[in-house]
Amino acid sequence: MELVVNGAPTTVADGTTLGELVEAVAGTERGVAVSIDREVVPRSTWSDVRLRDGAHVEVLVAAAGG
Repeated sequence: MELVVNGAPTTVADGTTLGELVEAVAGTERGVAVSIDREVVPRSTWSDVRLRDGAHVEVLVAAAGG
């Protein structure tokens, strides 16, 4: 399945959940916000959300510092 993740074409297995993608991209769920096709997705649903072909996903990781 083909997605666009943070602006880059990405291939993932069919049936991949948003939680699995976040783990692969960010390595953690702490300090992370995600949107699919410009809609923010609540963290509590990430493990239930199945990605669909062609989706545009943004995974944003908070950075500490000043």
